[in-house]
Amino acid sequence: MTKRRRYSEAEISFILDQAHEMAVQGKSHGEIVKALGISAMTYHRWRKARAGGSPAQPFVDFRQADALTVRDQVKRIGELQFENSRLRRLIADLLLEKMKLVESLRGDGSNHGGSG
Repeated sequence: MTKRRRYSEAEISFILDQAHEMAVQGKSHGEIVKALGISAMTYHRWRKARAGGSPAQPFVDFRQADALTVRDQVKRIGELQFENSRLRRLIADLLLEKMKLVESLRGDGSNHGGSG
């Protein structure tokens, strides 16, 4: 069992800032906590503690980002959603093509009629 490590307030703030940057880059929570070397529970506990906004634990409200940044992020999300749907259609088309090729390679055995 590993020894528990206590983080200073400055370290926690720094780690949460890094986590936010990673989240903005599109990393998942799992990727973030793994890269930072902390557990998911620790990450969520720290975020929850920061949401209280007590003076001993400063909280940076990222919702107050300037409007241009928010617009850029919304635009980027829309672009990613469009690309995601395009890629999903492409995968579906490729899977159908693969199925047709597999069926054609089976030869006469699968082309004979019959019930079932």
